[in-house]
Amino acid sequence: MSSMLPKSGQNNREALVSQEISKGGKYCHNVCNLFSSGGKNCEVALPKATILDLSCNKLTSLPSDFCGLTHLVKLDLSKNRLQQLPADFGRLVNLQHLDLLNNKLVTLPVSFAQLKSLKWLDLKDNPLDPVLAKVAGDCLDEKQCKQCANKVLQHMKAVQADQERERQRRLEVEREAEKKREAKQRAKEAQERELRKREKAEEKERRRKEYDALKAAKREQEKKPKKEANQAPKSKSGSRPRKPPPRKHTRSWAVLKLLLLLLLCVAGGLVACRVTELQRQPLCTSVNTIYDNAVRGLRSHDILQWVLQADSQQ
Repeated sequence: MSSMLPKSGQNNREALVSQEISKGGKYCHNVCNLFSSGGKNCEVALPKATILDLSCNKLTSLPSDFCGLTHLVKLDLSKNRLQQLPADFGRLVNLQHLDLLNNKLVTLPVSFAQLKSLKWLDLKDNPLDPVLAKVAGDCLDEKQCKQCANKVLQHMKAVQADQERERQRRLEVEREAEKKREAKQRAKEAQERELRKREKAEEKERRRKEYDALKAAKREQEKKPKKEANQAPKSKSGSRPRKPPPRKHTRSWAVLKLLLLLLLCVAGGLVACRVTELQRQPLCTSVNTIYDNAVRGLRSHDILQWVLQADSQQ
């Protein structure tokens, strides 16, 4: 195993890292553990490394900052125990040769599609997903490994495009759902506004009716004393007697008219019996006798004589 690092600027720690890697690193299951005590990450420990061989190290995972080694051109991770690669593995944009033989990989990260410089790839002896295994092929020689790199890149690009379409579809669904929620909220708010407006109008109408009722009651209260005052008897000074009921008034006048009519008839009959030729008739003789007796009786009355004398003196 070998690790090629820039010769200029190497310190003792970098030399120690290179030496540990070249020995096989039996106790190094995470490559960054070699320099974690110095507070440096992989990018600092292996600056601008272009070739890195980490095969047969029983590695189960790679740290996320491992993908910062963007100058890597050749990387050997064969015969480890890797179950997955970092999600941002596609940052290794200069990688041309990648050996992943004999690991425990099932799938590759979607960012794998960004390894546009990849020319050689070996995925044998991994429990790959059937679709990915079919795309990768056998990779038994140089030509097949180059084809594997090309086919896997195309496959991962298609997977990335599918995931992007699915992401866009989900976003569109979420946007539509958001629009529906907003429309529903607007409809609800409009309904609430309409309800408040209707309640306000009803309250206004109720108050108006109450005001009109109070006003009508007040007018009725004002009319009642006037009516009672008009119906009550007026005071003695300048007051007129209350008129009799129309029915009684009509009866009195009828009686009076009847009496006047009788009086006129009697007077007319008396005149006819005393002046006209009818005075010789038996009826008129009786009437004249009654009249003469009545006149003599009245003349013998003291009060009437006094009145007649007073009239004659005047």
